[in-house]
Amino acid sequence: MTTARWATFDCYGTLIDWETGIADTFRRLWPDADAAALLRRYHEAEPKVQHASSAPYRTVLADALRAVAERAGLALDDPGALSAALPDWPPFPETAEALAELRRRGWSIAVLSNTDPELLDASIRRIGVDVDERVTVRDAGSYKPAPGHWERFFDLTAADRSRHVHIGASVYHDIEPATALGLRAVWINRNGDVSDVARAAELPNLVALADVLDDLVGGMQRCDSK
Repeated sequence: MTTARWATFDCYGTLIDWETGIADTFRRLWPDADAAALLRRYHEAEPKVQHASSAPYRTVLADALRAVAERAGLALDDPGALSAALPDWPPFPETAEALAELRRRGWSIAVLSNTDPELLDASIRRIGVDVDERVTVRDAGSYKPAPGHWERFFDLTAADRSRHVHIGASVYHDIEPATALGLRAVWINRNGDVSDVARAAELPNLVALADVLDDLVGGMQRCDSK
């Protein structure tokens, strides 16, 4: 039998350009407001709403949007605006080709995402590349950085941890907790941020990811049944 190599991915910020999607929603809701400033506030609000919660991501999006509006003194007529817009948030330009290249090289792919199943399914359709497994908040019972997504992934796949790498753009949600679990993690640092959190590799985008993962794990291995 074949011992699979597994690459697990965060979705939003790693595969899907959620900052563009969220900022576009802010511009539609509040054309005269500073979308960049509101986005910074959203980054502060969402982790607080998610902490110790297993509520659906639609609820988190609405509650975080309310928090942003309240702090900025803005009227909010549509608390569901972000969840309605999410299926149209764009993949990063290199996402589809990067995942397709991993598939060509024999990698199995899973997405571990702080979202709801139907929303993640919509994003995967936007990307246009099939994945082998997916884990959402409903499956994990918690939001990353809690370990539930990884625990559920290993329960579902029985993946060999020595042949697994996690890939994410958020140090807080993905790189730090994956490293704490003893997993190899690749940081997709699109914004040129600085962190001293340990990681197996750091890349500015997904373009060279397949080569980096091949270097970290090596090629496919064959195990003959006895």
